Order: sequence, then C-alpha cells, then structure tokens
Amino acid sequence: MGFATAVTAIVSRRIGEKKYEEAGSAAIQSIIIGIAASIPFSIAGIFFSKELLGLMGADQWTIEHGYKYTQWMLGGNAVIMLLYIINAVFRGAGDAAIAMRVLWISNIINIFLDPLLIFGWGFIPAYGIEGAAIATNFGRGIGVIIQIYVLFKGGKHIRAKLNQIRLNVKVMLNLLRTSVGGIGQMFVGMASWIFLVRIMADISSEAVAGATITVRIMLFCIMPAWGLSNAAATLVGQNLGAGFPDRAEAAVWKTGFFNMLFLIVISIIYFFFNDSLMRIFTDDKTAIKIGAEWLQILSYSFFVYGWWMVAVQAFNGAGDTKTPTLINLVFFWLIQIPLSYFLAVYLGWQYSGVFWGVFISETSVGLFTVWLFTRGKWKNVKV
Repeated sequence: MGFATAVTAIVSRRIGEKKYEEAGSAAIQSIIIGIAASIPFSIAGIFFSKELLGLMGADQWTIEHGYKYTQWMLGGNAVIMLLYIINAVFRGAGDAAIAMRVLWISNIINIFLDPLLIFGWGFIPAYGIEGAAIATNFGRGIGVIIQIYVLFKGGKHIRAKLNQIRLNVKVMLNLLRTSVGGIGQMFVGMASWIFLVRIMADISSEAVAGATITVRIMLFCIMPAWGLSNAAATLVGQNLGAGFPDRAEAAVWKTGFFNMLFLIVISIIYFFFNDSLMRIFTDDKTAIKIGAEWLQILSYSFFVYGWWMVAVQAFNGAGDTKTPTLINLVFFWLIQIPLSYFLAVYLGWQYSGVFWGVFISETSVGLFTVWLFTRGKWKNVKV
C-alpha cells in the first residue's frame, strides 16, 4: 500500500507531462518490483507457515487447522501486491473507474467461491478454512489478469507495451526512493494502532472488541472519503506535471470541501446513532457501550479528517511522501501513544483515555497537516 502511493504519484506526474511512454514504463517497473517483493513472503508462507503461526502465539488447534490458509495467503501474496499496485497505476493515470471495476469483479468471484469451497458442493470437496484462502486468491488472481490485459490493451489514459518489459534501473530507483515515505506512513500508522490495542488489552477484552468494531465501522464509512482523497492525489500529480501548480492547489481545496461535507453527515450519524450502529455487529452490552462512546467522540472532529485525508494525499500525489511520514511519526508515536497511555493508565480513564488520546492527537495532526499544505513547498517536489 505504501509503494502504491509512489506509483500513483509518478504515473500521474508523467501523464500530466504527457510523457505517456514513461508512464507505461513506470507501470511495468512497479509490477516487476511488486513481484520481486512478494517472493520472500511466498517462500516464508509456503515452507514456514506453522512456524510463523507459532511465532505469533497461535495455539495448537490454530496451527494445525490454519497453516494451509497461511500457506495460500502468503504463498499467493503476489496477487494482492499486484492488485494494489496496478490499481495505483490506473488511479494515477486518471482511470479510477477501471480500478473500481476490477475490485468489483474480484470480490464478487471471492464471495461466490467462499461458501462453495469452504462447505463443498457436489463433486467439489469441503476445504474448510483453506477454502476461504483459495477463493480469495482465485478472485484476486482473476482481477490481476484483467488488470494486465487492460494495461497492455490500453486504458483510457495509459498503455504499457511488450517491449517495455525489461529492467529500467533509473525508473525503478525513482519508484523505490519515492515509496520510502509511503511505506513509512503505513508502518507508523499500523504500529501506533498495535500499541493502542496493547493498552486496551490490559484494560479488558471487551475494550478491544468494542474498539475493533468501531474501527471497522469507521473504515467502511470513510470509503467515499478515501476515494475523493485518492482523486486529489491524481489531480495534484497531473496538474504539477502539466505545469499548473495553482490548479493543483485549487483541486485540493475543492476536494477537501466536499470531503468535509460528507464527513459532517457521517459525524451526525455517529453522534445520534452510535449505539444502534454497534448493535448491528454485537450483542455484548459492554462492547456496545465502549464502541458507542468512541463513535461519539469521533463525531466531534470527523470533519477535520476530511481535510486531513485530502492534504496527505496531496503531498503524496506531489511525490512528497516523506513529509506526511515525519508528521505521523511525531503526532502518532511521540504524542498519541504516550498521551493515550497517560490518560488511560496514569489518570485511570481506562478505554476512554485511549479514545480521547486519539481524538486530541488526530485532530492536531489533521490541522497541522493542512497548515503545512498551505505553505506550498510540495509544489516544487521533483519526481
């Protein structure tokens, strides 16, 4: 996902510069990198799945019944790598509709095959847990085949050529250099969430359950906002490539405004219907209470997320992936985690302390990121 950020930035910049051959070359090099990066994980998954599950603390039942799932998911991880990367190519080129259709097809196939392979039907044996992994890989694999076909046949704005299938070290190094910040963003965000879960695990299992459901609800609700933010990244990259930095900035402000309006609607729903939303996913009263509280706290500042998401993607679209990483490093690791621990443990606020720690840190990082965006240094980044 972090690498895909760099792919979108570079492809969008080349499209804006009308260097379509170079955009196609960047697409090919990103695919080569994706395949190469997947090989170590495939080897680990195929040959050491039991050891990996044991390392993560799995019990004997999970190891014996789950290792084949792990083999399939890690062994076939190249398909998910390519699914993200090639969709990033299409988004950068302005062909986001293709990326959407590919995900529709792959997920529909996955949904259809899941019960068929898990429970069996007719001459098809019941694979159980393993069947879920087979279905996922098959659905994603079909999606990748469609992506590659469209990429070489020619999308609306980008087309790769067979004679470009070769190592281009210069383009490859540029992709990797730009991706460092994108990967860092993902790592910082994921690691901070792991620490927060660890704090809540010491409070209660209900706290973890309630928070996990809340995050799932939030991720589902902000999907349209992510779509708008991704559009901002493409618009920034293409307009900078075309030599129109002011138009790039105007696109960000317009996108941020509509993003804010959408998330204000979500905030109203969170504020008035938090309890009802939680009851859809669990009947545990404690988990419902905990999750409902976090949804309500989120409603106080969710509109800031709209601007924050767009500003971050504007930096990424410009190729300045390092700035959001450094910002996240400070606000998540140096502020969010210590503050949440202080409020939850030292002040005894329990899970509420974690939620308010997240509220304070993420509202602050959102406002700071937007302020930094107004400084305009991202307009001069070269990729």
